[in-house]
Amino acid sequence: MALATRTDKRPSTPRTLWDSTIGKKTVMAVSGLIMLLYLFLHMIGNLKIFFGPAEINHYAHWLRTLGEPVMHYEWSLWLFRVVLVVSVVAHGVCAYQLSRRDIKARPTQYVHKKPRATYATRTMRWGGVILGLFIVWHILDITTGTVHPGFEEGKPYNNVVDTFSTWYGNVIYITAMLAMGMHVRHGLWSAAQTLGVGSRVRDRSLKALANGLALVLTVGFVSVPVGVMTGVVS
Repeated sequence: MALATRTDKRPSTPRTLWDSTIGKKTVMAVSGLIMLLYLFLHMIGNLKIFFGPAEINHYAHWLRTLGEPVMHYEWSLWLFRVVLVVSVVAHGVCAYQLSRRDIKARPTQYVHKKPRATYATRTMRWGGVILGLFIVWHILDITTGTVHPGFEEGKPYNNVVDTFSTWYGNVIYITAMLAMGMHVRHGLWSAAQTLGVGSRVRDRSLKALANGLALVLTVGFVSVPVGVMTGVVS
């Protein structure tokens, strides 16, 4: 009498998906798109500074009252902050773990090094570290004022102008924004491949979209410190 064979196929669970390489890449792609949406909206908000103190200060107040009376004061803003923090942490953790897996898979370096990746690809890891450190500094500088001697609560226009009136404020911000542009340039295309959007037909369009969006974001963010340095914003 032959014994019946049993095929053990365990259903996918959040844990198994998280432990898999494709699961981590998917988390990176989704969290990256969330952060990309935030960057685009944040850039639009920043550009309001060119319309004067009243415009940017009103925008900052609107963010804190968004959703009233259903949401209490700053509740919506804190909800956005929580989603953003979770996205940043998930993105960073997955990037680190995938990097460690890649190193373990290839413990010895190739004898002949032929860099086939673009500059953006080769600098993704360092770019991520720079952006992570910048986020901490930016919060302490503009949001809490911890490292900002001239910080004034409730006066974002004055705080931005004061920050970019210092050489180190400009260097830190512009360096981070250049790293952000390179990160977006490669990250958007990579996310499209992970989520199955990419193909041979769409590759050229996706790369053009990634390049264009990275350029728009970089120019948009950098224009604020440049505006302060040139006296357009004062």
